[in-house]
Amino acid sequence: MIVLETDRLVLRRLTLNDAPFIVELLTDPAFLRYIGDRGVRDQQSARQYLLKGPIASYEKFGFGLYFVFLKESGDPVGICGLLKRDTLSDVDVGFAFLPAHRRKGYATESAAAVLAHGRSTLGLKRVVAITSPDNEGSIAVLEKIGLRFEGMTRLGDDPREVRLFGIDL
Repeated sequence: MIVLETDRLVLRRLTLNDAPFIVELLTDPAFLRYIGDRGVRDQQSARQYLLKGPIASYEKFGFGLYFVFLKESGDPVGICGLLKRDTLSDVDVGFAFLPAHRRKGYATESAAAVLAHGRSTLGLKRVVAITSPDNEGSIAVLEKIGLRFEGMTRLGDDPREVRLFGIDL
């Protein structure tokens, strides 16, 4: 199910058929460093991640992380979407892209479209984002789409601090 289209990208709901792509993305060293280990090692664990994460989020909230691919070629490039975490009071925007597709503006393009969708279609009034303190690439994307640094925070019992960004829509 296609959710959004931009000039260069299409965002659609993730399905269990995306498990091979999820294995590739979630085992990327940068994903593990900046976002964290989601326990995905093979297609079976990727399907569990999809069922308990994005697919469950679509059913519960009507939104979630979306599969991002190039409009022209159909090549998969990453994921981007909105999440509702138990540890944050607001919905947050998240994204991750394969190494070959970073630094091409895809994160900015897809995240800006997701914010606009959140405001116009979902009626969100505020969106936040979190990043590792040293994730300069993601910080730059968040600032480009209008989010501003609000402070450091911890998620649940996690002892690590993350940067919290926010925007009123």
